[in-house]
Amino acid sequence: MTTMKSINTPDVENLVSIITPAFRVANIIGETIQSVLDQTYSNWEMLIADDCSPDNTRQTIREWCGRDDRIKLIELERNGGPAMARNAALEHATGRWVAFLDSDDLWLPNKLERSIDHARRTHGALVFTGFRRISANGGVLGRYIGVPSSLSYRQLLGNTSIATSTVLIDRSRTGDIRMRKTYYDDFDCWLKILKQGHVARGLNEDLMRYRVMNASVSRNKHRSAKMVWRAYRDLEKLSLPSAAWHFANYACRCVLKYARH
Repeated sequence: MTTMKSINTPDVENLVSIITPAFRVANIIGETIQSVLDQTYSNWEMLIADDCSPDNTRQTIREWCGRDDRIKLIELERNGGPAMARNAALEHATGRWVAFLDSDDLWLPNKLERSIDHARRTHGALVFTGFRRISANGGVLGRYIGVPSSLSYRQLLGNTSIATSTVLIDRSRTGDIRMRKTYYDDFDCWLKILKQGHVARGLNEDLMRYRVMNASVSRNKHRSAKMVWRAYRDLEKLSLPSAAWHFANYACRCVLKYARH
């Protein structure tokens, strides 16, 4: 197992704060952490917020913290869900850059390096990349899911292209960010950023592995569709015709996206 030399005095202007909410992932969190340690870009801090896991997740993370002081455990006192865990990590983030990596996903080694380079070249406040799905045990690799070169606020409303674990945000452009406690807290956050007038910049490269867990809430398509509709109407305050138009686009893209593994 390879670990990289820790950085005790990081260059904040180039530091990436990696936000990872964790719940009951003792058996796979090590793979996720190792994918961060394997990055070609080394100026990062990984902030893992454990959401009161009932298994050995906390102890497993503590062991990794002992191997590299860039890995930091945040222990929540009560279970609050992904949004609250992400916010707890964001409160401790010190870098200009914020990257999101869910506890069951993996990065390819040059993910951070390529994302930061893309953000600098495109002046992107938010950048996202392509990815592939893997099975729960990591044994089955799915087809490549590509991304468009850019997404505006209105384009994102009807789009499913931004996978959370591919996102990198430049806080020097967006200002401080927080998640609202809603079903799709990540989607809601991206919309808030783009609503400021920013454009999300897509990097069409295979840089992340999205693990498909059988118990994942995102696999409940009926409920997911219902929550997207509520986001349009209750959070974004779209009119009924506008919500219907964007939902039709969202549904079509979702069907195409999940047509094959």
